[in-house]
Amino acid sequence: MYDLLITNGTIVDGTGQDRFVGDIAVKDGKIVSISRHSQESAPAAPNSAANANGSATAAETIDATGLVVTPGFVDVHTHYDGQVTWDELLEPSSQHGVTTVVMGNCGVGFAPVRPGQEEWLIGLMEGVEDIPGAALSEGIKWNWETFPEYLDSLDKRKLSIDVGTQLAHGALRGYVMGERGAKNEPANLEDIAQMSDLVQEAIEAGALGVSTSRTIGHKAIDGEPVPGTFAAEDELFALGRGLVKGGGGIFELAPAGAAGLDLIAPPKEMSWMRRLSAEVGCPVTFALLEVQAQPNLWREMMEESLRALDEGAQVYPQVAARPFGLLVGLQTHHIFAKRPSYIAIAHLPIEERVAKMRDPKVKAAILSEADLPPDPNLLFDTMGAMIAGYLSNTYVMGDPPNYEPDDNQTVTALAEAAGVSPVEQAYDLFCEQDGHALLLLPLFNYYHRNHDVIREQLTHPQSVSGLSDGGAHCGMICDASIPTYMLTHWTRDRSRGEQLPLEWAVRKQTHDTAELFGLGDRGTIEEGKRADINLIDHQRLTLRAPKMAYDLPAQGRRLLQDTEGYVATVVAGDVVRRNGQDTGARPGRLIRGRR
Repeated sequence: MYDLLITNGTIVDGTGQDRFVGDIAVKDGKIVSISRHSQESAPAAPNSAANANGSATAAETIDATGLVVTPGFVDVHTHYDGQVTWDELLEPSSQHGVTTVVMGNCGVGFAPVRPGQEEWLIGLMEGVEDIPGAALSEGIKWNWETFPEYLDSLDKRKLSIDVGTQLAHGALRGYVMGERGAKNEPANLEDIAQMSDLVQEAIEAGALGVSTSRTIGHKAIDGEPVPGTFAAEDELFALGRGLVKGGGGIFELAPAGAAGLDLIAPPKEMSWMRRLSAEVGCPVTFALLEVQAQPNLWREMMEESLRALDEGAQVYPQVAARPFGLLVGLQTHHIFAKRPSYIAIAHLPIEERVAKMRDPKVKAAILSEADLPPDPNLLFDTMGAMIAGYLSNTYVMGDPPNYEPDDNQTVTALAEAAGVSPVEQAYDLFCEQDGHALLLLPLFNYYHRNHDVIREQLTHPQSVSGLSDGGAHCGMICDASIPTYMLTHWTRDRSRGEQLPLEWAVRKQTHDTAELFGLGDRGTIEEGKRADINLIDHQRLTLRAPKMAYDLPAQGRRLLQDTEGYVATVVAGDVVRRNGQDTGARPGRLIRGRR
């Protein structure tokens, strides 16, 4: 008897090969049999998993007729480092067909940690990844100091999906160097040697790699750049050597210039990344976006990643499947937050606040006022002023949301059509849906106001699908839904330009991401692989508009994004979601090391 039998599904197996109709049998968390149906007959061939006589039996059989059956998605760029310690579901990622996440990216994490450093690490994560500090403080139960002890703590967790992690340079530097490391002072030889040894220890314990951040856009809540931002090459290469001594893994980073703030740096970054990879023999993956200040820089970096192959280097740009920016609204960030008449009602529940805002007198007062000076102690207090300067690049999204909108959907275009100012138009748009409306402000990957550049990035032979930031940027974006977007927009709905094959899109976020991070036991539907599987009604698959929830510890906020069309998601042979709803099954575990 099998544990699970999936019959008559259209199998897109993650290898990139053509789809086929067939059956999949699962036993003890693994795929044990796959049968292809002949073109003439729907039932499987005799002696296969489900044969014409119906002799194959299973504890559960799912008829997948008309459904697309794929491997579970492997999302390699998330930030669940704190959330995983209290939350079993790991939403939003698990809502979107993701069965494996990798965290510890961008040089921020929670291990190792010396007693007394906990709140500093929380402030670091809050500043860089916009995860509410109060939620982290209340939610994390610190029972570790070293990185191996952190893994031991995670090993006890029963989750809906699997989790792998990397050692974060920021936490490592603070642990070894204390205040000197936190303030980005140069590391001495002893510091560097100790960091290298701890990287080796972490890899031997089960870390998938090491990560760092080099972009000055990544700052702690106190305004200090992430520890390691200015680290010299000897320190970076020591991390790489420790990685290899421990058994190998990935070197991940947010490079200098990633946020468009230092456009001289990226070529220099590529130079040391290539040399590091070639010298120590580890793959390097880095965040890459199209920045408005130099819109062709991303293409130059990608071409360099190809040339690096000739040097024996493995350098992989990590790209996003849609624009990267902000979701703007009354519950996130907006242009009226520093105006006195708005501040006077900002404490009210959203429905009451919007009712006040619709009062003509209140509206007139808010529109006529200037902003109060920003609070230098609040990291995001200048956000409203920044947004006000981008109304010509801010779009109405709709539901289902449109991430490739036309110019006539900008705030300024709608204002011109309505005969009002852009600021008044923004005011009215924010009040729609009783204040729950969100507008799209793409800061990166939308310089040409379409997805042609994104398509070129995605299809580049060295690129890796990533940058979902699942679990992070809770009050700004919900890009954890990118795996769903890959299947809806890129394989079915895109009206401008050529769509991409479903087989390609599935491979891009299953086999390719798993292979890069050394997770060879998953990512494809093949006999012997883990039974991480999605059953998807591809034609019905729909991404809904993001919505704000206040369900983190300490009532912390985060954006969630529902979807329709995932009939079932299977992790290690257990159905963890049916029709998008959690089943209560918890087969997910910590991944220790490459396999």
